[in-house]
Amino acid sequence: MAGQNGVWRRAWEGAGRGLRDGSRLWARGMADLILPPMAHDSREATAAAGLTPDAWSRIRFLEAPVCDGCGAAFEMDGGEFADSRCAACLARPYAFQRARAACLYDEHSRGLILRFKHGDQQQFASLFARWIGRAAAELIIEADVIAPVPLHPFRLLSRRFNQAAEIARPLARAAGLDYAPDALIRISHTASQGGRSRRGRRLNVKAAFTVTEAGRRRIKGRRVLLIDDVLTTGATSEACARALIAAGARAVDLAVVARVRNAREIVM
Repeated sequence: MAGQNGVWRRAWEGAGRGLRDGSRLWARGMADLILPPMAHDSREATAAAGLTPDAWSRIRFLEAPVCDGCGAAFEMDGGEFADSRCAACLARPYAFQRARAACLYDEHSRGLILRFKHGDQQQFASLFARWIGRAAAELIIEADVIAPVPLHPFRLLSRRFNQAAEIARPLARAAGLDYAPDALIRISHTASQGGRSRRGRRLNVKAAFTVTEAGRRRIKGRRVLLIDDVLTTGATSEACARALIAAGARAVDLAVVARVRNAREIVM
C-alpha cells in the first residue's frame, strides 16, 4: 500500500508541478504583453530578452568548419576534414584539447562583452551562456564538469563578480553538468594581460593558477570544460588547463564567448 501511495503521491505532485509551470508560463506571457522584455543592448522592446535585430545581425557568429584545437574559423569548408586543426595547432597544440568560440571578438561584440565584464551588466550572462551552449554543444556533451577561469581575490573584490563564473553557472545548469566554481584558484595577482605580447601573456600567467584540494577530488579522471569570456592568445586558458591536467583531469576543453581572429599572430 505504501508503494502505491508513493506512486499516487508522485503522480499528484507531478500534476501539481505541471499546473504550476503552466501558470508561470501564462503569467510570464501576460507580463510580456504588459511590459515587453527589453533588449540587453538598448531600451528597445523585443520578442524575448536578448539583442535588438540590428545588434544581432552585426555579431559574426563562428559556424563550422572551425579548427578543433583553437576554434578559429576555416576560410573554406573542409568537407571530410571539417574537424581538422589549423596549421598553428598542428605545429604547437594548446594544453587544452579542443576549443570553441561563439563569435568573433571585434568592434561589434567587444562593446557587449565589456559592458558585461566592466559595466556590471550581468543580464548578458545568460545570453552568453546560450551562445556558448550552441557553439560548444559537442564539447558539452562529452564534458563531466564545467569550471570557470578564476579571478584573483583582489580583482574579484574590485569587479564584484567573476564574469566567467556568471556564464558557466547557467551553462552547467542547462546542461545538467557538475559545476565547480572553486576547482581552480588564482594564486598570484598578475598585471592585466591587455597590451602584452603573446610571449608576455604566457609568462605573466605561467604559474598563476592551482587546483584546490576539493577541486582535485571533483576533477580527477574527468573531462573538464573550461569557460572564459574571450580567447586572445590562449595563455590564460592554457595555464588553467595545465594546472587541471597536473591535478588529474582526464582532459580539458575550452569554450568562450568570443575569440580574436588571429590569436597566434599576436606580436611575440
